[in-house]
Amino acid sequence: MRLATFIAKRYLFAKKSHNVINIISMISATGIAVGCAALIIVLSIYNGFDELVRSRCNDSQSDLVITPSEGKYFSIKENQVIASLLENPEVEAVMPVVEDNVFVQYSGKQSIAVVKGVDSVYALQTEIDKYLIDGEFVLYDGSVPNAIVGATLAQNLKIHTAFISPLEIYFPKRVGTISVLNPLEALNSIKVFPRGIFTIEQNLDQNYIYIPLEKARELFDFQEDIVTSLEVNLKDSLSYKSFQNNLDRKLGSSFVIKNRLQQNDSLYKVLQAEKLAIYLILIFMVFIISCNVFGSLSMLIIEKKFDIEVLRSMGADNKLIRNIFVTEGWLISLLGIVVGVSVGTIIALLQQHLGIVKMPGNFIVDAYPVLIKVSDILLTVFGVGVIGYLISRLPLLVLKGREQ
Repeated sequence: MRLATFIAKRYLFAKKSHNVINIISMISATGIAVGCAALIIVLSIYNGFDELVRSRCNDSQSDLVITPSEGKYFSIKENQVIASLLENPEVEAVMPVVEDNVFVQYSGKQSIAVVKGVDSVYALQTEIDKYLIDGEFVLYDGSVPNAIVGATLAQNLKIHTAFISPLEIYFPKRVGTISVLNPLEALNSIKVFPRGIFTIEQNLDQNYIYIPLEKARELFDFQEDIVTSLEVNLKDSLSYKSFQNNLDRKLGSSFVIKNRLQQNDSLYKVLQAEKLAIYLILIFMVFIISCNVFGSLSMLIIEKKFDIEVLRSMGADNKLIRNIFVTEGWLISLLGIVVGVSVGTIIALLQQHLGIVKMPGNFIVDAYPVLIKVSDILLTVFGVGVIGYLISRLPLLVLKGREQ
């Protein structure tokens, strides 16, 4: 064992270590441990929410979405590559979609929403029916068209699947003139009946209404071959990158192809930014707590001035004496890191497997979701370790002052 480490451990853990300096050191180690535990727990919770959001978005989305680079809609028949997608052996399903902003009215309440016209294959391919909190994902009851509404929008409009009132949807006609006497003549309108209510993520819940594809085309004055996007599911979802690159090369600049990650790029960036922000805030708190280490080491240098002179008389150079106090600061930080990471990991594991802390209110999961990542543990150890090392070197200024 190195001499500097041996002496530092004696200063920190000796039986007589009950004076104010050692108490401050233990308080510093405890503070660092609490900060490390908080980092592990909070980052794991963010991972849990991130995974929850990703899984729900992935279940409600297709592997690839094809949209026109210019304009809002396009014809399936006009492009040979798109028309032959179903014949591709890698493709499992091609789902035409018609989507646009609309005005909706239900029992005297109005709102702006996004109508998404889909076919019967859509529910089977995207598994959106897993997230229904009321009703079913059924587009038709006989010849009666239905609507599946986002939970927040349904709440704002007071929609319930047990009610028999129709949901009225309006959209401006693409051709024709506006009558001053009767402005409603310039609008297309359809009536659909609420059949299901879903909750997936905030944007979908607040804005989206799923209706039959045929009714959406009727509302928007589209012919049967017109769509605003095509959603494609592959037989092997893991091979989407190579398929996307090949399809993008064939279609050229006329179309934009997005995979699952690109469809929610802004959402995922927000989640990552929030996680980074909370990490920096907690690291700053650990830095403030670690300042106690500077105070305790400075006081220890002053208290051990007799020991320092004895060591010098025995042949110890300034480098050895400096290393003793740097090592003690290091030990305080390492003690806090080991205890904090261990406690934080144990608490996160208990929450992950037992769900001890429950979510308040009527949330989509019963307990706070937690997912531990090794990268977060390493990032915590690295960040707190660097702070501990830098703080441990600051008291050398006091020691240098005594050497002069």
